[in-house]
Order: sequence, then structure tokens, then C-alpha cells
Amino acid sequence: MVGHLFRQCLVNKGFVEIHTPKLIGGASEGGSDVFTLDYFGQEACLAMSPQLHKQMTAACSGFERVFETGPVFRAENSNTRRHLREFTGLDLEMAIHEHYDEVLQVFSDLFITIFDGLNSKCENELERIREQHPFEDLKYLQPTLKITYAEGCKLLREAGIDQDDYEDLSTINEKKLGDIVREKYNTDFFFMDKYPLAVRPFYTMPCPENPKLSNSFDFFIRGPLIERAKAWDIPIDSIQSYVNSFRNGALPHAGGGIGLERVVMLFLGLPNIRKSAWFPRDPKRISP
Repeated sequence: MVGHLFRQCLVNKGFVEIHTPKLIGGASEGGSDVFTLDYFGQEACLAMSPQLHKQMTAACSGFERVFETGPVFRAENSNTRRHLREFTGLDLEMAIHEHYDEVLQVFSDLFITIFDGLNSKCENELERIREQHPFEDLKYLQPTLKITYAEGCKLLREAGIDQDDYEDLSTINEKKLGDIVREKYNTDFFFMDKYPLAVRPFYTMPCPENPKLSNSFDFFIRGPLIERAKAWDIPIDSIQSYVNSFRNGALPHAGGGIGLERVVMLFLGLPNIRKSAWFPRDPKRISP
């Protein structure tokens, strides 16, 4: 149902569904945490995201608004309750005309559509889940609350928690910030904007007003981030086609991605992401 609501909302907003390759040369966003393979004598890997291809289609090919639902692969040897090695990515990218707040408005409408749709269309299913895993209904505002990264750090410091404005949030501080925002604003879902540039991916635009910050954001549901990103060193030759696609100009653009299983887990307050996946893949599980 989450995938259906995601697709329905974006089609209604004029987005075009695309399908990008999952076998690629080089890493989607960089780093060593990719599944590598020998592709007929060439080095290749499984895609960590459709990021580069969706930028090429939205900003450089005239489509302007695109989305994709497809598998995403991460090779970290991690066994946490929040992570899978393969999951379903829900991604979008869009041209912007004045400010990247335009994409935040799309994401706000998108999440509200998903939350409202789950509550209205899945009442019986939600009650069956609640019998096994009791959870409080998700609280969310219309429009969605947006705070800056600096404001979030200030909220943590006011609560006696050490957090610098230019350092990445730890998992513990993410959860604590979610608790603080819920108490202060009565919402489990919010955006945080203007992240430090040093903790974002290479393709993130620096903030024109402060080069230490970026024009980027993340979503929070019940505290944890929906998606975390890091900056990596990437060999240019491995993404040369991506670089070349911008040589003749590109529209200003923005976008984002969410994990379907993570959204389900957080919406339902489940204790482990494996409970939101039919056939979860982690470092110890490769079947069925």
C-alpha cells in the first residue's frame, strides 16, 4: 500500500516513472559499502541508489519530474534493527524553479498522502498489527513541521545534550531530538533543513549564504532519520557519464529517497525493520 500511495501521489503531480539500471560501474554515491562484481572483465557493483540516473533524467533530459520504485543494495556488515542490505527504494527528483523548498512541499504532500491513506484504507490491518505489536498512532502536522539543523542542535543543547552545529547527529541524538520535537510541537514527523556540508554526499549543493552548510534536508519519523548520507571520495572516471550529462547545462533540481520498509517500520512503531519486510536481507540471511 505504501508503494501504491507513493506512485499514485506523484503521478497526480505530473511525475514520470522511470526504471534505472541496478548494475553500474562505480558507486552510486561513493564509498566502499557496495556489492562488487566482475562484469565481463569490468569492475561493477549493485546500485546503492538511483541518484545519479534520476538527476540525469530530471535535470538533463527534459523530463523534469521523475520517480522510481526499485531495489537498493548496501553492503555494510551491519546487523542493527534499522538496516537491511537490500530494500525497496522510493525515489524522486524534480526540476525547481525558484527554491528547493518546492521539493519539500512535494515531500510534505507525499508523506501526508501516505499516512492518511494507510489510516483510511488499512484500518483492519492496522488493528491486527496492533494486537501483536501495540503502537501509538503516528502524529503529524499539515503542513509538515520544518526546522533547520542549527535549530535542532539548539533544542538538543537546551535539553542538556552535547551537539555541535557542524557535527553529524548520532543515532542516540536523532532519537532524543525526535522525543523533544514531539513534546514541543506534538508531531512525530518533521523535516530538518540546512545540514552541514561536510556530512552530505558529493552532489549536494552548498548553501550560498554559508559555505559550511548545504541546501539539503532529511525526514524524521518517531526520531530516526529516514535516510542518512555521507560524503565520499569518488574517482571521477567511474561517474564520467554522469559528469558529461551536465556539460551542456542542467535545470536546477532537487529530490530525495526513502526506504519503503523503514517507513512501514516507523509508522507502525515496530521494534525491528525485519518485521516490515517479506524476505529481509541482512548479513546473516540470504534465503528464502
